[in-house]
Amino acid sequence: MKKLFFNLNFQVIAGILLGVVVGLCFKSFGPTAKLISQTFINLITMLIAPIIFFTIVLGIAGMSDMKKVGRVGGKALLYFEIVSTCALIIGIIVTNVIKPGEGFVSHIATDASKLAVYQKAAADMHWSDFIAHIVPPNIFDAFAKGDILQILFFAILFGFGLSRMGETGQSVIGLFEKLSTVFFNIMRMVMRVAPIGAFGGMAYTISTYGIETLKPLALLMGSVYLTMFLFIFVVLNIICRIFNFSLWQYLKFIREEILIVLGTSSSESVLPAMMEKMEKFGCSRSVVGLVIPTGYSFNLDGTTIYLSMAVIFLAQVYHIPLTWEQQVALIGILMITSKGAAAVTGGGFIVLTSTLAALKIIPVEGVAILLGVDRFMSEARAITNMIGNGIATIVIAKSEGEFDSKRLEVGD
Repeated sequence: MKKLFFNLNFQVIAGILLGVVVGLCFKSFGPTAKLISQTFINLITMLIAPIIFFTIVLGIAGMSDMKKVGRVGGKALLYFEIVSTCALIIGIIVTNVIKPGEGFVSHIATDASKLAVYQKAAADMHWSDFIAHIVPPNIFDAFAKGDILQILFFAILFGFGLSRMGETGQSVIGLFEKLSTVFFNIMRMVMRVAPIGAFGGMAYTISTYGIETLKPLALLMGSVYLTMFLFIFVVLNIICRIFNFSLWQYLKFIREEILIVLGTSSSESVLPAMMEKMEKFGCSRSVVGLVIPTGYSFNLDGTTIYLSMAVIFLAQVYHIPLTWEQQVALIGILMITSKGAAAVTGGGFIVLTSTLAALKIIPVEGVAILLGVDRFMSEARAITNMIGNGIATIVIAKSEGEFDSKRLEVGD
């Protein structure tokens, strides 16, 4: 029994359940709960930039064949696009079958100020700017802001530059390996307070939005969770079988990270931990360093599912019939717009708003209907994103012969 109480899984579950109870019974605790949750996420966020940088640099510098780096990156991007497209198609099919938006009458109070912010952000979003944004004008600014894409780009260049130094670069590599170990040690210490972060996140959600707000949009939420379930246990399970590893073994291996994401609603809260776990699972450091950070910007399976379902849902709400040709066009638009969901603040809503603006057939103000319940679907999005990125890493590692099953460490 004593061992159970000290188990991180048990502590996180207890934190989530306690957060639900506190959120229901003490509504005024909401601001404090938000502070607790945000502080935990900040603890993780401060480690993301250096961990990604050192992992990518060391992974590339350790590769003797630079063509291999380009091959791994190319495979990863191709895999991301294929799987994300499958996610979009499944989301659209499920929404067309269940039709959660039919007969919906909006009686939820909308926050006009929040809506205006999202509309302005969508209007200011230009996807050519998104591409140009990948190259940082000031690398120190990129680290200060924690811009993953810019740090990723700089780390790849730094890794290439370091690899060309040969033996003279070994002293730098040795220093970076020691610094990387330091940051991972800090990360392990921070993860011990994950139950408190999960408690704060859940208490804030329940106390702020309340369970009652779920009723009008319960069918949409149920549809989103069903689609995420189908995507993980059908599509991703098939991929796991094709590449000869067990989905259940993988999910068991990352169960702590799943619970933390469930409590915090943020997949970034476990990004450093996932990089370490994927190495322990058997993937090489070089593949992990390239695929995981890239996936957090280009392989957002949960987010793409949600975006496709939200657009079809709003079309049903406003009684706007979409032909299959229009829905195919929607898939094409979302394949582009969804890639920016992680690169902007409030990404999901801003990308949804910009997608509606691009379609020009569904009222943009419709996103206000989803404002109050989006938080309750964010857990499913974040968990699906995280699971999908881990599987992508294993797939790429196996395809490159960079997977060592002997390193697999499945803990209790």
